[in-house]
Amino acid sequence: MIQSHLGEIYALITAVFWTITAVCFEMAGRKIGSLSVNYIRLVLAFVFIGVYTTFSRGMFLPLDATKEAWIWLSISGLIGFVIGDLFLFQSYLEIGSRVSMLIMALVPPITALLGFITMREVISVSGLVGMFITILGIFVVVLVKNPEGNNFMFSKSIKGIAYAFIGALGQSFGLIFSKIGMGSYDPFAATQIRIISGIIGFTVVFMFMKRWDKLKEAVKNKEATKYLLLGSLFGPFLGVSFSLLAIQYTTTGVSSTITSIVPVLIIPLSIYVLKEKVSTKEILGAVISVIGVSILFVI
Repeated sequence: MIQSHLGEIYALITAVFWTITAVCFEMAGRKIGSLSVNYIRLVLAFVFIGVYTTFSRGMFLPLDATKEAWIWLSISGLIGFVIGDLFLFQSYLEIGSRVSMLIMALVPPITALLGFITMREVISVSGLVGMFITILGIFVVVLVKNPEGNNFMFSKSIKGIAYAFIGALGQSFGLIFSKIGMGSYDPFAATQIRIISGIIGFTVVFMFMKRWDKLKEAVKNKEATKYLLLGSLFGPFLGVSFSLLAIQYTTTGVSSTITSIVPVLIIPLSIYVLKEKVSTKEILGAVISVIGVSILFVI
């Protein structure tokens, strides 16, 4: 039974890891900015994975990867880490990690559609229903009735919502390119290739924006470094690697849908760690999203 659901189990573990990392990176971002957080956490994750693969595979760098794997995984890293996460982390500062991660639940239908187009992955009718309910939960949180009319309006910053949506697009495309490039290759080594391309991409961004001084200040911030270390361990190291493990054993649509339970997992941390006030409607929306995930997972 467990063997037949390994992909789903790995996706569930990924959701737990991403819950922790989202809170850690929001707290670090408040102190040093999202751009510095992105760069430093990738460098830390590169070291974490290199140490791990030295013991697990006998090599610090993924030198045994094929040229095709390097190409596709590098593209995945640029799209997922540089474009997707750059906007996602900025949305943390605009609307908070809790609402941002809820909007990231849009990843499943986007990924499922891309998976069908590129790899002919099929999602069952119950899966489609589960995805629809998940999306409904998002709308419950981000939409409110306009007091001046019969239409609806956004309850959160439109800019923050747009940033999170772009982050969702980046993660969806990143997953697809990862699955194409990884095949049966070691997921941790595959993640390291993605991270290398992400570091190169952010280096170009820092050179273009001339933000090296900000990065030097960020490195010296001890409080932010504590959250960065924890977030990098559970995010681009364990989280991303387990997400790649998940898509080796199940479809990208199923995997990304299960990881969308982060909005519910993050509620206790938002209340007790981030000291946020969470409304009943927001909790309801997150629960509805999880019901959608459950339908996909159980049926």
